[in-house]
Amino acid sequence: MNKLLEIAIEASLAAGKRIMEIYENEDFEVDFKGDDSPLTIADLASHEIIMSYLKETDIPVLSEEGKDLPYEDRKNWRQLWIVDPIDGTKEFIKKNGEFTVNIALVEDQVPVLGVIYVPALQELYFSSKESGSFKVENITDFTSLPQIQELSTKLPLQVQKENYTVVASKSHLSPETVEYISALEKEHGKVESISKGSSLKLCMVAEGRADCYPRFAPTMEWDTAAGQAICMYAGKTVMDYTTKKEMLYNRENLLNNWFLVN
Repeated sequence: MNKLLEIAIEASLAAGKRIMEIYENEDFEVDFKGDDSPLTIADLASHEIIMSYLKETDIPVLSEEGKDLPYEDRKNWRQLWIVDPIDGTKEFIKKNGEFTVNIALVEDQVPVLGVIYVPALQELYFSSKESGSFKVENITDFTSLPQIQELSTKLPLQVQKENYTVVASKSHLSPETVEYISALEKEHGKVESISKGSSLKLCMVAEGRADCYPRFAPTMEWDTAAGQAICMYAGKTVMDYTTKKEMLYNRENLLNNWFLVN
């Protein structure tokens, strides 16, 4: 595990700690951005904490809560961090625990490192191109790198499932997704469908707890970059439904095409 992964893990845990302080102890107002997506003080606090860690790497950062960066300014970046300070703000507001902190390192448009922290569940997923994908449970702070390595379980898990399992969005279940699941039922017989918020859906496929995640609704690069890294280095595929290839990042248009994870 390299220094950049260590920094990303530390940043996610520190951000997660502050998010939970707000989640459990503070009244927070909900604002709305120009695209009508919700924004809370927890999103902004998480962004500031993560930026304070990543700035020491001298690698540029593309964050959902950061300033709008024109493509002309970033098109020649070989490396960049892609960050979602809280993925699943709607789930945060609902207080159902299904929100995450997402940090990915992208090189030449491909995620090479990913960290996803689930503050309410105290679960940490992390991956790198060199080492693979891992999960740690019951973790709230970063004490030492060897401890995290020692506690880690390599993904995917050996999970016994009775039925073919699909995981889908809790807040954005499109008619096309429902149609796709119906087609799977014709192919596989009984299909179990699970609804989850945030990047937890990608994590479930990476773990082996779900067989696929069809996403036929809008997402942005920061919603998927870390999750794609977790999936890729667990031997899974995140396929752009338009290009029929693995999704690429730092594109001119940050809006993702539909995709399929399996």
